[in-house]
Amino acid sequence: MDVVQRRTVRTMTLAQIFSALGNGSTLALGSILAVDLSGNDAFAGTTTTALTLAPALLAVPLSTLAVRRGRRTALTTGLAAATLGTVLIVGATVWRLFPLLLLGAFLVGVASAVNLQARFAATDLARPEHRGRDLSLVVWAVTIGAVAGPNMVVLGAALAQAVGLPVEAGPFLISGAGMVLGAVLLQVGLRPDPLLLRQALDAAPSVARSAPAAAGPAAIARPSVRDGWAAVRGSTRARAALTVLLAAHTAMVAVMSMTPLHLQHVAGATAGGPAFLTIVGFTISLHVAGMYALSPVMGWSADRFGGGVTALGGLAVLLVAVGFAGIGQDSITTVTIGLVLLGLGWSAATIAGSALLVEAVPPARRVTAQGLSDALMSGAGALGSLAAGFVMGLSGYGVLNVVMAVLVGGVAVHAGRTLLGGHRARG
Repeated sequence: MDVVQRRTVRTMTLAQIFSALGNGSTLALGSILAVDLSGNDAFAGTTTTALTLAPALLAVPLSTLAVRRGRRTALTTGLAAATLGTVLIVGATVWRLFPLLLLGAFLVGVASAVNLQARFAATDLARPEHRGRDLSLVVWAVTIGAVAGPNMVVLGAALAQAVGLPVEAGPFLISGAGMVLGAVLLQVGLRPDPLLLRQALDAAPSVARSAPAAAGPAAIARPSVRDGWAAVRGSTRARAALTVLLAAHTAMVAVMSMTPLHLQHVAGATAGGPAFLTIVGFTISLHVAGMYALSPVMGWSADRFGGGVTALGGLAVLLVAVGFAGIGQDSITTVTIGLVLLGLGWSAATIAGSALLVEAVPPARRVTAQGLSDALMSGAGALGSLAAGFVMGLSGYGVLNVVMAVLVGGVAVHAGRTLLGGHRARG
């Protein structure tokens, strides 16, 4: 089983590098394209909303597909949809169709559901003492693709001009090719499928204890989403972990999605300026690097010091991040520092919170509980980005960061007693 686990982690790591290209490009250019094509600043958050709404709606169906057909089928299906999304975004830039941009962003967002599910795929066969480490290694792999995505502006512009497309379309051509390659890697490398193997191993003891008449292929239990919800509701630590995941993701998406537009206002640049797009791409790349580059450190911390301590530490970093971004909103450098800290805080809270959730629910219900948490996370992010656009339009970037500070601080106080109490009990 250890051999299969190592191969699974290697395959997921390579696939994540390529599949993450699309999200990075959409995050960097989405709000600018939305304003450009719609002609209204109030719609700045709509592409990020669409991007995060997809995993909110499709995370549970993808997890259900994984339970029935395995991780390989679920993940490659998601990447196929995301590839189509990049094609639609290219079409939106050519025909200047705002609704087509939103549809494309929605489908590209399915790659987010794939990336979220991928981190749990690394835990299917992981040893309990290495669960945080294996999960974080797959999360870390997103760094390369997600950081490269926003910086594809120059290369993408050259490619777009060579084929007669708008400059903004170039990064999405590269993103689509990366997703295709990621799907191929998953199809080839996830054999045997880790989740199907885990299900077979879990079913084997019950088959051995059953009557002779039951001999033969085992009927593996297929838990429902309702089972996953019941498992989360039945555990105070699972509920606390889920609350941390929701708060961290909401704050990160809300602030991050409005930052490109805010930087445009600070710099006084136009949406079509290649030099400004490069600045935005670099800023978002640093933020994404904060999200993923230190993932192995966050996983080690969760294994070594406990998921509760690491998750709450992540919320503390998020508070510092929104403080930097809000107070120093007139400085591109200070906002960038805040965005890097925002990524680091999200990384710690998400990796530790995910490991806590896996630990807190019964093995038979983990996959559906994971799908439920991914859906709720993405839904919270979608609402956060949509609300952020209105807050930004009404009160500005500084007030947006104050609102997120109140949210994160409240959750830290609410969940802290449960998570730290559980950590002391284990110690």
